[in-house]
Amino acid sequence: MRGWAGGLAAALLALTASVADARPAPVVRAPAGAVEGEALGEVHAFRGIRYAAPPLGPLRWRPPAPLAPWAGVRDAKAFGPACLQPRMPAGFIYASELPQLSEDCLTLNVWAPKNAKGAPVMVWIHGGSLVTGSSRESMYDGAELARQGIVVVSLNYRLGVLGWLAHPELSAESPDGASGNYGLLDQVAALTWVKRNIAAFGGDPANVTVAGESAGGLSVMYLMASPLARGLFHKAIAQSAYMISTPELKAARFGAEAAETAGARLAQQLGANGLAGLRSLDAAELVDRAPKAGFAPFGAVDGKVLPAQLVEVFERGEQAPAPILVGFNSGEIRSLRRLAPPRPASAAAYEAAIRERYGDLSDEFLRLYPSSDLGESVLATTRDALYGWTAERMARHQAALGRPAFLYLFDHGYPAAEALDLHAFHASEIPYVFGTHDRTPAGWPKPPASSAEMRLSRAVQDYWVAFVKTGAPAAPGQPAWPAYGAARAYMVFGDAPQAKTELMPGMYELHEEAVRRRRAQGETPWNWNVGVVSPVLPPKSPESR
Repeated sequence: MRGWAGGLAAALLALTASVADARPAPVVRAPAGAVEGEALGEVHAFRGIRYAAPPLGPLRWRPPAPLAPWAGVRDAKAFGPACLQPRMPAGFIYASELPQLSEDCLTLNVWAPKNAKGAPVMVWIHGGSLVTGSSRESMYDGAELARQGIVVVSLNYRLGVLGWLAHPELSAESPDGASGNYGLLDQVAALTWVKRNIAAFGGDPANVTVAGESAGGLSVMYLMASPLARGLFHKAIAQSAYMISTPELKAARFGAEAAETAGARLAQQLGANGLAGLRSLDAAELVDRAPKAGFAPFGAVDGKVLPAQLVEVFERGEQAPAPILVGFNSGEIRSLRRLAPPRPASAAAYEAAIRERYGDLSDEFLRLYPSSDLGESVLATTRDALYGWTAERMARHQAALGRPAFLYLFDHGYPAAEALDLHAFHASEIPYVFGTHDRTPAGWPKPPASSAEMRLSRAVQDYWVAFVKTGAPAAPGQPAWPAYGAARAYMVFGDAPQAKTELMPGMYELHEEAVRRRRAQGETPWNWNVGVVSPVLPPKSPESR
């Protein structure tokens, strides 16, 4: 009897599978061409869609070239390869399985509600320091968000040396006299593709939200600053973004050499004979050798793609006048300890270092980051200088434009993360946004599949989806999320959402003043060089006001 029952069960499973296989695959006929995707119940998924020509051979280090519409129906069931990048060490918290890496990687993915028409669109940009990451990471699966009535798009963009190299010869061959920023131009090209094609998938090209975390959040700020992206999106979400200084294309400024100078030096170190030699180098070899030679990818201020430093663009009110949702995590640096300075040997050594470096600001610094808890103060200093200051600065300057700005602090922990001293670590909010607790990387502390965790995740999703739809985050049965405004309102996500005002009083003002003084001096970058490793700040001057 047991064998008969087992055989019947197996037959039923096989029949179910065959019925699922027989379900017709969705086909979308877009201006770019027709694609066949996969039916996932009430959601249709289309993966690995090319949005630009392969950036190979003579197209390496050139703006993405448009594709001619293709004939026939292309298969869009599998993700495209991830862009070439260094492999992360096994067990690293952010390491994901990337079975395919290629220089030919400019693809995007679409998740759309079945029978969608005029649905709001969220375009997701992955993080990874502009060095690593991919739109195929399972944690970014857009199906759950699409079930709530929005179209989700994720995209690849060129990384590392292949995406961000500037060089005098590259600038000379460009009609704009500029180079670098190719990864950012890829993002602009993907948004242009969305504008032209997303209606065929049921999306509304007039209601697009660009969103990203970490380097994806940095990319969101780049897009808000770039004139080339104006009109391609209408709202923005920046999770754990960082408004650090960035190299200028042709001039040394703020302690960074010109991006062209850095690129020319890299070419020399690689033994490449001019631009032709660079383009002839094996792509995988380039990606491997460039970081070892000291190359670090950043946007370059070129006057066209990036017109000025981000702090200057936002200060002048020249960024995209879009509603924004911005925030950071309380434990950002717990999983990024390489960004934090070494812990001083004693409280006295810590206080002496801070007083030497921060001068008249040192009393306020030590109030915010006291010597009584050195470990936490070191982590919090770097967190706030990078992520906290950026989030509140974006909220302030967007509110100054008269646009809605919504600020958050993610302060949620769970047992597996707490056991590793990773409370609310960098990127830990992402599975709550996407509803992908069961699809995190192998080294990620696993969130429990408890009803409390699911309630919090659903609340986060509801707020994010409402913002994508209307520009105002809201969640049924949850607290109202007021705009930042004069009350400096924000939402904290602990075990449950809670609306508050006055986030970390004094934090923004301290780091804003430190950055102002560095800008006035003109010779020092602002990034993670803070706290006990900060250069000595100049005294306040009229230029720093």
